[in-house]
Amino acid sequence: MKGSADLAGLRVAVFGFDATEASQIRRIRALRALGCDVTAFCQRRGNMDADFQPDWPLFDLGRAPNRGFVRRGAGLPAAVTRALAGWRELAQADLVIARNLDLALIALAARRIAAMRAGRPPAPLVYECLDIHGLMTREGRIGAAMRALERRVLARTALLVLSSPGFLRHYFKPLQGWDGPTALVENKLYLGDDPPKRPAAPGERGGPLVLGLVGSIRCKPSVDLLLETALRMGGDLRLHFAGNVHEHAVPGFHRAIAAHPFAEWAGPYSYPSGLPAAYAPCDLVWAQDMWQAGANSEWLLPNRIYEASWCGCPQIALGRTETGRRIAQDGLGWVLDAPTPGALETLLRGLSRSQIAARADALLARPAADFVQSPDDLRVMLAPALGASAPPS
Repeated sequence: MKGSADLAGLRVAVFGFDATEASQIRRIRALRALGCDVTAFCQRRGNMDADFQPDWPLFDLGRAPNRGFVRRGAGLPAAVTRALAGWRELAQADLVIARNLDLALIALAARRIAAMRAGRPPAPLVYECLDIHGLMTREGRIGAAMRALERRVLARTALLVLSSPGFLRHYFKPLQGWDGPTALVENKLYLGDDPPKRPAAPGERGGPLVLGLVGSIRCKPSVDLLLETALRMGGDLRLHFAGNVHEHAVPGFHRAIAAHPFAEWAGPYSYPSGLPAAYAPCDLVWAQDMWQAGANSEWLLPNRIYEASWCGCPQIALGRTETGRRIAQDGLGWVLDAPTPGALETLLRGLSRSQIAARADALLARPAADFVQSPDDLRVMLAPALGASAPPS
């Protein structure tokens, strides 16, 4: 095994849910910046940047639907077969990282077969949980079966990686009984070798207040809340939407924006070079995810809070959630008691331009490292390949 100070050439197999998804690309680029030799085994979802061409080895696991874990589950055997096209690379890996449960199931099966073919022990598995799927917290037999399936994965996991402490506190400890090795790797920005220049302080701005929803747009309740609030406030509030729209999750999004008198759609943007321009029109951004209320949406920490903070854009979220608690504790913006147009209007009308400008200045005065992930932040993910023993395969 390699020493912790020498990661050059560490062979890492990454199983991801979409070869063109932004966080997947960021993760692989960061691992490569550490010196890792990365091979990707990825599905395709079809709603990301279809023109993206990775400059690392990629084995295509096939098309997977955006919705329906059961439907995706039916395609797992075929995905394992596709993964075995790269069995030599998988057998030679020092570490396997699987991002989400279905990819972990594919990875476990494929790495075991690959190891048997090569006549060597399988590489340790890092299970990275990006979200807690609604099926995992469902009551009844289906939810129980899904949690049991995940516990089988956890029993073969050398390290559990989470992007939010809320996942461990609310789910993995109380529901899954997990007490194994855990690492927190927050979903911060990854700016790469040629980062864009951080924006300058905007100062006090005039005109209508601009509230943005920037990044991955997949939460219909949030979109509906913002649109209704803007109608209530008339010309005093304008909405700015930019990023990648998950059409299956927010049907009719473009029609609704086109018909709204106080909303604009700026389209997708390049990451990370397009971040400053995407956030520039916004006085504030809505940071709360609500599409899985009561569970995942309450526990996650979205990439949006790091992006917006780096850009000097204060955020708004619900105070009872992990996102809201982080915003309140770190002085990133303001929180609401309830996700209603009336509550949001009251908050927005109560904020002065000088308050917003002061909060923006404070964010931009903080070190960029507070919001930007360095490759070294990922070293903890590589621990099982640096001497730790893996559990039974």
